[in-house]
Amino acid sequence: MHGNAFVILLASAAAMGGFLFGFDTAVINGAVEALRAHFQVGPWTIGQSVSLALLGSAAGALAAGPLADRLGRRPVMLAAAVLFAVSSLGSGVPFTVWDFIIWRMLGGIAVGAASVVAPAYIAEVAPARLRGRLGSLQQLAIVSGIFAALLVNWALTRAAGSASEPILGAAAWRWMFWSELLPSILYGIGAWLVPESPRYLVARGREAEALAVLRRIEPATADAELAGIRTSLAAWVPPRLRDLRAPGTWLLPVVWIGIALSLLQQLSGINVIFYYGTSLWQSVGFGEEQAMLLNVLTGVANILTTFIAIAFIDRFGRRPLLVIGSAAMAVCLGLMALAFFAAPLDAEGRPALTGALAVLALVGANGFVIAFGFSWGPVVWVLLGEMFPNRIRGAALALAACLQWVANYAISSTFPPMAEHFGLGASYAIYALFAALGLWFVLARIRETKGMSLEQMR
Repeated sequence: MHGNAFVILLASAAAMGGFLFGFDTAVINGAVEALRAHFQVGPWTIGQSVSLALLGSAAGALAAGPLADRLGRRPVMLAAAVLFAVSSLGSGVPFTVWDFIIWRMLGGIAVGAASVVAPAYIAEVAPARLRGRLGSLQQLAIVSGIFAALLVNWALTRAAGSASEPILGAAAWRWMFWSELLPSILYGIGAWLVPESPRYLVARGREAEALAVLRRIEPATADAELAGIRTSLAAWVPPRLRDLRAPGTWLLPVVWIGIALSLLQQLSGINVIFYYGTSLWQSVGFGEEQAMLLNVLTGVANILTTFIAIAFIDRFGRRPLLVIGSAAMAVCLGLMALAFFAAPLDAEGRPALTGALAVLALVGANGFVIAFGFSWGPVVWVLLGEMFPNRIRGAALALAACLQWVANYAISSTFPPMAEHFGLGASYAIYALFAALGLWFVLARIRETKGMSLEQMR
């Protein structure tokens, strides 16, 4: 197999890590209320059971870049597949909420590693003319994983009658976590079969192997591509975090931009929808099965809009998609805030969405997911995979992804107490302000990278 078919196969195998990234982070959605009842814990502890895995993701992301530069992209993908499988099995058999958190943190380490190595590998094997579309496969895989987790959660809940009720002798929420085992095995097989990144091979002096891979990707330009890679990696040594510093300053400007992109992607609150969607819709009057079905529909919207990015990211560029998406996200989050501010409170002090307000909240939530799905979701991962120079890509991507997971932790761990004490309206108004800040940042700081080779990145 050669040419486009071969490189699509490589990108798809790497993006399987993205599928598990999405599945692992979203599968908790359907289990939150069952876990709260099973462990008899309050909102702060349940928030930690959801979000502490994200600190594992931060650690995994920070470690994955240097490891991928020293050992190669494939070994890191294989290690992540093993951790996904172990976490899947352990999360379904916890004795206390604290060992449950440990199992989830192991999965978080795998998620963090996959979030770094997949975009790096895809960017390094993809020809410039296809890199945006192939890089978007990572986000398509993530949202497909999210959708699959939400669908599995809904199907298991429907079959059992509740996430707390048994199926074949075990509570449905346990099967939610165990269902991750199969894709973990498939990811491991894919990582075992793909070749190493040609840029890693050149950096390690294995030019004959690199040329063989490049000739299967783009036969006509393989020799010229090898020469360009060789020049860009002259005197290359595995990058360290200290290599990201500029003389007299903390970090290189391009690294600051990557960090800001990562933080703003999470500070919009997107993962509140995917981690707490079931609890959110139940809290405003929907039944458990209805709430999970709404999440499934949200997952469908997320997948469909990612195809918009795949279709247009190499035609229109990265920057226009981010600009349009930022504006739409800010508006939709504002609609959600308005709906929750205007909703009357029930006997327990929670907003009761009915009629037009329920429609407004649903339109706002799904509009937000749609806008994120064609912009900040895929485009940020594409940019992080391509925007850094070859000599620092692994370390810079690792740092940016690590801080993205820290921001994800901050948002997801603060949402339950913030919603309880300040209300859902105020919470979504804050997220809307961050989306508006993202619009300003794109206009002020992001340069277009469409059509540029990785060796042109400075």
